[in-house]
Amino acid sequence: MISVTRREQFAASHRLYNPAWSEERNAEVFGKCNNLAGHGHNYVLEVTVVGDVDPDTGYVVDLKLLKDIIRERVMDKLDHKNLNVDVDCLAGVIPTAENIATGIWRQLADALPAGRLERIVLHETENNKVEYRGES
Repeated sequence: MISVTRREQFAASHRLYNPAWSEERNAEVFGKCNNLAGHGHNYVLEVTVVGDVDPDTGYVVDLKLLKDIIRERVMDKLDHKNLNVDVDCLAGVIPTAENIATGIWRQLADALPAGRLERIVLHETENNKVEYRGES
């Protein structure tokens, strides 16, 4: 079993708030990330696929095809978007890095031409990242 990883970058804005809470509670829990105008990040996404090497191609998954799938199913939907209002796979959830990673997983899990989606790593900042390994 071998893993291959594709790395992409996108920029997006969001506001962390829970509409069921008061403004005071949102400010207390989310701090600066609750800014009414939102704020942005330059995200780094890592998509890891595992599988056996195809003896005919030498690939686990064709990285060009993986790049195209990530572009169509993730990057085109998230890049330069407001994650609170512009992204269908995040509708109804607080767009934390955790929820963004699980939303990305759902966009990719059934779309791979070969191999199996192993993990999503989403770097929100240089110091903060989340890793998601699918439904358990």
